[in-house]
Amino acid sequence: MKTNKLSYKMGQFLMFAGPAGILFCAVVIVPFFYGLYLTFTSWDGVSLEKPFVGLDNYAAAFADTAYWSSLGRTVVYSVISVILVNVVAFFLAYLVTSGIKGQNFFRAGFFIPNLIGGIVLGYVWKFVFNRAFVSIGEALSGTAPGSLLSTTNGAMFCLILVSVWQYAGYMMLIYVAGFMGVDNSLKEAALIDGCNSTRAMWHVVIPLMRASFVQCIFLSTTRCFMVYDLNLSLTNGEPFSSSVMAAMHVYNQAFVYKNYGMGQTEALVLFVICAVIGALQVYFGKKGEVAA
Repeated sequence: MKTNKLSYKMGQFLMFAGPAGILFCAVVIVPFFYGLYLTFTSWDGVSLEKPFVGLDNYAAAFADTAYWSSLGRTVVYSVISVILVNVVAFFLAYLVTSGIKGQNFFRAGFFIPNLIGGIVLGYVWKFVFNRAFVSIGEALSGTAPGSLLSTTNGAMFCLILVSVWQYAGYMMLIYVAGFMGVDNSLKEAALIDGCNSTRAMWHVVIPLMRASFVQCIFLSTTRCFMVYDLNLSLTNGEPFSSSVMAAMHVYNQAFVYKNYGMGQTEALVLFVICAVIGALQVYFGKKGEVAA
């Protein structure tokens, strides 16, 4: 059998990539275009009829102040969370690659929160904020303080804190790989040339870890923009809908208010915003990448 024939190559390609390609089309491509079609209807998610409404859903989405408020809230939450997640993850990675005793144990320990689902994690921390911290405050002061989750700023603070706790361990592993990919001889050469450890870190190690920064910022940005499970279980959008993120608003629009076409339209707008931010971040991040 001639292995350079086009039919043979096509057969090999379909044998290995065919099943994965079919699954990808079935769960990603087809639902995407079906969702795009639904943005032009006023379907309620239940009835058999899907009335065509043209661009009415897009006009309504751009006029929906609650949606843009939730999106603005998501931007604030994402910016603070992404910065904190990456700062904490970087220092954790530096700590567990510095040769301390039990560093493999600490790596596993810091990564464990990422293995817990957002729903479970949210309920666990909800108990901590509503019961444990309140009980400790009562024991120390004699009066029961209010829960952090009962105030608007407190709810946002709790969301950010738990997100950092959940994502930092995962990002830490990427930074650990970045630290281990930097040749020690480069750091030693910088120290011999008169740099102290801080300057060697800033001028040698960090530039060579640019690929790790790009990956971690991209992953943490997309995760924060699409957060829903943690938002649902920890705050459920309360108090007074002050912690409703964009993904939760979209879900409520589609499945709670039975306005599926509108919810699908707002989901598409959110997708486009996330895609643009992610693409720009990766483009500018990789533009100045340094080869080791």
